[in-house]
Amino acid sequence: MSGDTWTHRLARPFVRPLIGTGVTPNHITTARLVTGLAAAAALLPGTPAWTWWAGWLWLFSAFLDRADGELARLGDMASPEGRAWDCLVDNIVNPAFFVAIGVGLRHSWLGGWSIPLGLVSGVSLFLCGYWSELLESRQNYAVKAYSGAFGFDPDDLLYLFAPLAWLGWLAPILVGAAIGATIVAILTGWRLMRLGTEETTEALSETPPTPATADPSRSTSP
Repeated sequence: MSGDTWTHRLARPFVRPLIGTGVTPNHITTARLVTGLAAAAALLPGTPAWTWWAGWLWLFSAFLDRADGELARLGDMASPEGRAWDCLVDNIVNPAFFVAIGVGLRHSWLGGWSIPLGLVSGVSLFLCGYWSELLESRQNYAVKAYSGAFGFDPDDLLYLFAPLAWLGWLAPILVGAAIGATIVAILTGWRLMRLGTEETTEALSETPPTPATADPSRSTSP
């Protein structure tokens, strides 16, 4: 599913003209990093005006998250280094956004719970991303850690955070993320640990037995 979702298709006509211009997927990924961190920074004051800007910046950042991969595929510019940079940026931007939500909601009905909830969400999202990448790399990227359906994949949820911010629904989203992301992180870590156990068992089963060594102290009478 990943690579052919509705959001990927939306990005294609915008990145196609960039082929041959010297713009690389890494340039777009870096722009994603800058706009994502800017969106997080705009959440920190916790005011409606800044949250409005945060929503637009985040929406653009989410679009760039699709655009870099599409440019890599259409322009035949995919590389292991580019994939690593893309994963690193995701593991910086997504947790930072939720930590910033927690800080921005410090004067909301969540009160003193908002910042701890933001930290829990951020750490859990980082672990989700990091462990998912390890899980996929251990399987040679033949299987996605989490697949989508109906033309969407889990990353498409990123787009929803912009309208939710404009509607003032970030507090319940933060509570849900602190619970949901923690559960997904635990599940992903368990899957990674189980895969490691299976690989170890398989390796041991494929190891040829060591031939028995004759004891020179024992001789067989003719």
